[in-house]
Amino acid sequence: MKLIVLDRDGVINFDSDLYIKSADEWRPIPGSMPAIARLNQHGYRVAVATNQAGISRGLFDMKALGSMHLKLHQAAQMAGARIDAIFFCPHSSEEKCECRKPMPGMLLSIGKRFSVSLRDIPVVGDSLRDLQAAEQVGASPYLVLTGKGQQTLENGNLPHGTKVFDNLAMMVDRLLHAEGLVPETVEMARAALQKKK
Repeated sequence: MKLIVLDRDGVINFDSDLYIKSADEWRPIPGSMPAIARLNQHGYRVAVATNQAGISRGLFDMKALGSMHLKLHQAAQMAGARIDAIFFCPHSSEEKCECRKPMPGMLLSIGKRFSVSLRDIPVVGDSLRDLQAAEQVGASPYLVLTGKGQQTLENGNLPHGTKVFDNLAMMVDRLLHAEGLVPETVEMARAALQKKK
């Protein structure tokens, strides 16, 4: 079984410094749902691991989070995609739990749920803590430049071997191409040439 783990805010949907607090505020990033559908079509199970400290901070409750995730599942279905599991941490950083990224708890739980080793599985995020959690479990860190990704890249100190892509759609295209599952697109070739210049 092939597994990929995605952060939510800033990777699948638009992020906000004020938190995404309701289903109305939850909006998918263009191209993210078709990208997940392509993963599904090529045999990937898709899990989401998301820090949701807004619950601990009293900004929204579990019902609101459930509504956001229902909207996520519905948006995925409309694109022919499937999210196999959503794991979330409701704690703030002050609570020093084991599940809040950069701690590895959520990723370890995902590995147990799917009965797979996390070594080298792709973990996609837009913040340093996503990448650090991946590094702790031996997964492959991928940074996307949506959400907080550009700032994360500029701040540096990325884990060794982090691969960087403009967005989830481009990351998925490159991943599937590297596995020989899809031919390289013209857009991918142009992007690669621009990075070499």
